[in-house]
Parts: sequence; structure tokens; C-alpha cells
Amino acid sequence: MASLPSLPATLTPALSSREAIADALYRCVLGLDTNDSALFDSAFTSTATFSINGKVSLGLPAIHTDCFDVISKLDTSHFVTNIRINIADGGVKAAATASSLAQHYGGGKGLQPDQPRLLAGALYYADLVKDEESGLWKIESFKMTTSWAEGDWGVVSAN
Repeated sequence: MASLPSLPATLTPALSSREAIADALYRCVLGLDTNDSALFDSAFTSTATFSINGKVSLGLPAIHTDCFDVISKLDTSHFVTNIRINIADGGVKAAATASSLAQHYGGGKGLQPDQPRLLAGALYYADLVKDEESGLWKIESFKMTTSWAEGDWGVVSAN
């Protein structure tokens, strides 16, 4: 199934600081859901750290290997909500927390009946910086802790 077109990383009109910080989280999960590596990459600094349940990836190439290359091939929907943002250091650094739900099916199998699936609820914490060159807020450090899950973890690990 063809994916819908993505919006550019930089939106117009300009977003408020809080909207732009939340947008970094949205760019991350939409990049995963649409297999859009450019959108996903726009959410991170090149030296970002990315931790899922304590497994840490250092730098964007490792984040691709450990996360993007696995999850983007699945049929997924990530929903991020309850975002709280604290802006610091004169408006160039921020921290954000959020809750998320993510549904995962094997690639190309999301619309087939009775397929194995994994639904998970998680909490996010991110440290972000404003990129001077692009003007985008980018994640420096991302931590996700899964709070609960139901279904088949094999959907993710089999890919």
C-alpha cells in the first residue's frame, strides 16, 4: 500500500516554541509510521542517544539500526499525547515528557484478519536543543519505558 505524502520538517507558518518542541516527537513517530527516514532524522541531532527500556543506541546511525530499520518496516501507528514541555537556557534547550500508544503488525499485514500484533503503552522523556542551522528543535536524548504491552512481541523481533 502506498504511503500518504509527508509534510516538510519545517512547517509554515512558523510554530510557537512549544508546538515546535512537540513537533520533534511527532516527526520521530510519523517518520517511523510512514517509513520516512528524512522526517525521522529531522527529529534528532546526529549525536543523539536513544533508549528503549534501557537498551541505548548512540548516534543517528545506531538509532537507525536499532529502531528505524526495524519499526519502519512494520505496519504501525504511534499516538503521542499528554505532552509536557519545559523550556530552559534562554529558549535553546528543552525537556519534554509524553505518553504513547503504539500498535504494531508485520509489514503489509495490518489489514489482514487475525494477524499477530503488539499494542504497547509507554512513557517518553526527551532532552531537546534548538538547531541553529535549521531552526528545528531536535532530540538530543530520548528515553522510552514501556509501561504495559499486550500481544505478540515476536511481531517486532521477527522483522
